[in-house]
Amino acid sequence: MSVRRLAPDPVQPASFAFTAANENWIDQQIAKYPAGRQASAVIPLLWKAQEQEGWVSRAVIETVAKRLGMAPMRVLEVATFYTMFNLQPVGQYYVQLCGTTPCALRGAEALKKVCEEVIGPQSTVTADGKLSWLEVECLGACCNAPMAQINVDYYEDLTPANFRQLLDDLRNGRPTKPGPQNGRIGSEPEGGPQTLTDKALDDGSMIGAGGWQKRIAEQRKAAAEAAAVKAAAEAEAKKAEATPAAVAAKPATETAAAARPQPSAPAQPSGAASDTPAAKGKVEKKDVAEAAKPAAVDNVTARDESKPELLTAARGGTGDDLELIWGVGPKLAKMLNEMGIWHYDQIAEWTPAELAWVDARLTGFKGRALRDDWIAQSKKLATGWRPESKLGDKPAE
Repeated sequence: MSVRRLAPDPVQPASFAFTAANENWIDQQIAKYPAGRQASAVIPLLWKAQEQEGWVSRAVIETVAKRLGMAPMRVLEVATFYTMFNLQPVGQYYVQLCGTTPCALRGAEALKKVCEEVIGPQSTVTADGKLSWLEVECLGACCNAPMAQINVDYYEDLTPANFRQLLDDLRNGRPTKPGPQNGRIGSEPEGGPQTLTDKALDDGSMIGAGGWQKRIAEQRKAAAEAAAVKAAAEAEAKKAEATPAAVAAKPATETAAAARPQPSAPAQPSGAASDTPAAKGKVEKKDVAEAAKPAAVDNVTARDESKPELLTAARGGTGDDLELIWGVGPKLAKMLNEMGIWHYDQIAEWTPAELAWVDARLTGFKGRALRDDWIAQSKKLATGWRPESKLGDKPAE
C-alpha cells in the first residue's frame, strides 16, 4: 500500500466550516448513534466535507475531530487509510484512471499519455481548475477495459481518441454520456450478442410439447368468462336492492325510533355519564389523559376545516427554523413554507379547525401535526425558548 500524506502547507487552507445545510445533515447522522459513540460518524462527516470542498485538508480533519470529540490523529488515521478521500486539491473533474492488468492489456498506457499531455503530471490541477488525474487500482469494470472514473461516473471502452475528446468536452462544459464509449450496451460482446440469439428461446415454443400454450389460453378464457358471470350477478343483486319493494321490506329494526339518538347526534344524553367510573370518583390515569385532549380536534371533519392565516413570504425575509419543532424535518418544513407557514406564532395561534386544514394537506404526513402537538411546541418556541437538540424536544407521551 502506498504512503498517503496530507498536502503541503502552502496549499492548506487556514480554516474550514461546514455549510448550514451540511450542519443540519451532520446532526441527523450523529443522532443515529448512542451517546458517547458519535465517533462512529467520522467517515460520513469526512465524505460530506469532501463533497463540499473537493478534498480533505488539515482544517477539515481538525473540524471533524472537534465536532465528534476525537483526537485529530484518530481522524487523520481514517482519512489516510481510505483512498476514497482526496488528501490534496483536485480539479472540478477528477479523473481516476485504472492502470491494473486488464486495463493495461487493453491500452491504459496510451490513456496515461493523453492525461499527461492534456492535464499534466499526476495529482496536479490544470490552470483553469477543471481537470486533475491519478492512476488507481482496479475499479471493477474489467469487461469494459480500459476505463476511468470521473467524479462519480464510469467511462468505459476508452481509446486515446475518444478519451481526448471526452476530456475536452468536460473542460468546455459539453454534455457527456457515461458508460461504454464504443456503442455497446453494458458488458455485452462488441457487435452484439453472439450466443442465445434464437428468437424461439423467447416465445416459449422450445419449452416442450403437450399443447401447454393452448391449455393456458383455454384456462385464461374460462377465467374471464367466470369473472363476467360473477360481475353480472353482482350488478343484478345491487339493482334488486335499490327497488321500492326491497326498501319497504327492510326490518323495522333498521329504522331508528323517534326517541332514540340518531347516528349523527353529537352525543348520548348527559345522564349517561353518571354511570361511568369517572363520575363515581374512580378516575383512571388514561381517562384523565383522554379528557385532556381537545375534543374539538378529535372530532374535526372535512366540514370543520378552516384555512389559517398564511403569508406570501417570511416576515423580514427570514422565517423561523421550523425544524426545531419535534417531528418536522426538511421535507415538512419546505411543505409548510410552500403553504405560507413560516413562523412559530402562526402555528401557535391555530384553532382545531385550522390544524385540520393544514393536516389534510400534509401529503404523506397526515396526523403528524396532532400526534406531535405542534401547537404546544410552537407556543414555547414563540417565546424564545429553544430545545437542546436541533431536532427539537419530543413531546411527552
